[in-house]
Amino acid sequence: MTQRFTLSSDPTAGGGVRTLPSPVISPASRRAFTEAVAAWTLAGPAIIFLLVLFFLPAISVFVIALTDWQFGARTLSFVGLSNFREIFADEGFRVSLVNTVAYVLIVVPGTVVLGLLIAILIESGKSCRSFYRAVHFLPFMATLSAMAIAWEALLHPTIGLVNQTLSAVGLPTANWLRDANTALPVLAVIGIWQNLGFAMVLFLAGLKSIPQDLYDAADVDGADLWLDRLRTVTLPMLGPVLMFVVIIVALRAFETFDTIQILTQGGPDHASEALLFTLYRESFEYLRAGYGAAVAVVFLGIVLTLTLIQVQLIDRKVHYQ
Repeated sequence: MTQRFTLSSDPTAGGGVRTLPSPVISPASRRAFTEAVAAWTLAGPAIIFLLVLFFLPAISVFVIALTDWQFGARTLSFVGLSNFREIFADEGFRVSLVNTVAYVLIVVPGTVVLGLLIAILIESGKSCRSFYRAVHFLPFMATLSAMAIAWEALLHPTIGLVNQTLSAVGLPTANWLRDANTALPVLAVIGIWQNLGFAMVLFLAGLKSIPQDLYDAADVDGADLWLDRLRTVTLPMLGPVLMFVVIIVALRAFETFDTIQILTQGGPDHASEALLFTLYRESFEYLRAGYGAAVAVVFLGIVLTLTLIQVQLIDRKVHYQ
C-alpha cells in the first residue's frame, strides 16, 4: 500500500503548512483483497457446517463426559474424570473393547483380500464385467437393516437355509446367532459381505490405472505367473488404493452397530457386544448420558489413534506414482 502526501495552507494556523495523508490502494492489493473475500465467501458455509455439526457436538460430548447427567434430567453435577475411571474398571467395557478389536481383525483382512481377488478376477474376465460388478456392489448399496433381517432368516436354527443346507450334506448345524462361540464370527462374516463391494470397486479403479507396460516388463523379466505379477506389479502399484481401503473399512468396522442391534442385541451374554452398542445401551437404555459420553470420547480416541498408526505403518510401504 502506498501513500500520497499533499500540502495545504491552514489560515487558522498562521499560514502554516501541514501534511495530510491520502492512502491509495494499489491494483495488486485490491485484487488480493477481492480474492480473500471470495475465498472466505466460498469456504464460509463449509466452515460453519463443520463447526455446527462436528466441532461443537464433539466439545459438548466431552463436557457431558465430565458430568453425572442422566438423559432427560434437568440438573447435573460435574464429577471430573469419575466416568473415565469407571470405564477402565468396568469388565463389561473391556469385553466390548475386545469384541470390537476381534471384529475389526476379522473384517478388515477378509474384506481387503476377498475384494482384491474378486476385482482381479472381474478385471481379467472378458464378458459380463458390469453384471459381476453390480452383483458384488449390491450389498454395499442395500439398506443394512433389511439385509440383516434377510440374514436372520438365513441363519434361523430350524428353517434357515444355512442349517438346511448343512443338514442335507450331513454336517452339524448350530444356533449361529445365539451361541456365544459363533455369534461374533457370524457378524464379522456379514460385515465382510457388506463391505466387499466397496473394496472391490476401489480396487477395480486402481487396477485400471496400472499401465500394461509394467506387466509386459514383468513378463520379460520372468515374472509370468499370476502370483509373481501380483507381488511385483499389482500390489506395489495399488499401494495408495490399498491404504485408503484398509483405513475406510477399519473405520466402518469399528462403527458396527446395525447388525448387532437387529440380530443379537449384544448377546448372548455380551459375546457380540461392540463399543458403539455399549455407548447406545448406556446412553439410551440405562439413560446414563454422562457415562455414555465418556465411552464416546474413549471410542473416538481409540479410533483416531489406530487410524494414525495405520497411516504411518502403511504409508511407509506405499508407492506413489
